[in-house]
Amino acid sequence: MAKVLVIEDDTQTAQELHAALSDDGHQVELADNGRAGLLRAAADNYDVIVLDRMMPGGLDGLAVLSTLRTAGVTTPVLILSALSAVDERVRGLRAGGDDYLAKPFDYIELTARLDALLRRRDAPAAVTSFKVGRLEMDLLTHSVRLAGQAIDLQPREFRLLEYFFRNAGEILTRTMVFEAVWEYRSDERSNVIDVHISRLRKKIDPDGSAPLIHTVRGSGYVFRAAE
Repeated sequence: MAKVLVIEDDTQTAQELHAALSDDGHQVELADNGRAGLLRAAADNYDVIVLDRMMPGGLDGLAVLSTLRTAGVTTPVLILSALSAVDERVRGLRAGGDDYLAKPFDYIELTARLDALLRRRDAPAAVTSFKVGRLEMDLLTHSVRLAGQAIDLQPREFRLLEYFFRNAGEILTRTMVFEAVWEYRSDERSNVIDVHISRLRKKIDPDGSAPLIHTVRGSGYVFRAAE
């Protein structure tokens, strides 16, 4: 369970966020404007902050975020915004945001992104090797082995597999995978993810007997050893 601060001026959106995050097991507190959110965030210890980008009253989301970072508050921040252009996303991240989710959004993606931020916060700083089932990855030697045998991966395949390893056991949406590995917002009509995942599956599970990448219908993917 995480302690979450939601800074959102729209009452309906705030209540929906409160319900969704509470149902996910988190302790949720609400602030309905930038000034109140800034005071709460600076005065208390939260595990993660959900911050609306556009708020009235002279203190919008980016101003709140910039002030927190200047004050040394390092709490992970997920920015919510109706402004989905790449330039706006870049502004949010450069202001100190840890992730940026455009409105409208699916709550399953919101909770998945928050889970990823929490894992990133709690993860050891220098993880350089991973193992799931028979598959191993070493970031220092840039190598991947299946049952001790080396596997040759293309650069994009290596990044994709590393992302799966770092988030093993968690549901990852297509958008999350695309943004993490390709570093820009996905076109839902594109099959580039499907093509790369299909190629990766063939390399890390050549006989199809022990799948590691599992498709979750309607949600995305989970990387885990077969049970």
